[in-house]
Amino acid sequence: MKTQHLLCLALLPLAASAIEPGPSSPQQAETEQWLTLQVNGHAASPTPQSSSPVEREQALQRWLDSNKHPIPEFFEQGSGAAASGGTGR
Repeated sequence: MKTQHLLCLALLPLAASAIEPGPSSPQQAETEQWLTLQVNGHAASPTPQSSSPVEREQALQRWLDSNKHPIPEFFEQGSGAAASGGTGR
């Protein structure tokens, strides 16, 4: 019994390596390209972006004010609104 378990554990890496690397769809390939650009910084702006102390204070105050409203149990959709989403199939 232990021999079978040890054999299964020994063969487990072979099963994982059977999955082909790389994107499974064109959308995934495009997403991976964008993520690579972000990670390596090749498309980064040479101009550093900064915010003033007033801008930082305003952003922090907006964030703090957002916590003043209770989170509803659920959201009701208005009678005139149409739900959009999904793949349209």
